Amino acid sequence: MNIGETIRNFRLQKGMSQGDIEKRTGLLRCYLSRVENGHTIPSLDTLAKIATAMDLPLAQFFGGPGENGNKAVPRLAEDEVRFLTQIRRYSPGLNDSDRRLVIAMVKKMAAGAGK
Repeated sequence: MNIGETIRNFRLQKGMSQGDIEKRTGLLRCYLSRVENGHTIPSLDTLAKIATAMDLPLAQFFGGPGENGNKAVPRLAEDEVRFLTQIRRYSPGLNDSDRRLVIAMVKKMAAGAGK
């Protein structure tokens, strides 16, 4: 998946220029160009700004065909994207042991939710 291509495709479908996105987000046009050309990968927070500027749900950027072109990538709901954004925000402060503990807790909670 190339997020820059995805952003460009949605932007063009909406008939928007990079300048339009710049005005709505405050992100510089040169930054948007770098993202669309694959030179920079935006954070989830930045993607959320871009999605809002285009009146799209953030999850829209993660839908569509998978890397093999055959299987569809499951679409993420907005609450799932928010959850993953929070995990991403706090995970750099965790050591490997803490990360394993968090994963084990999530697995246990998910298994208990089915009961």
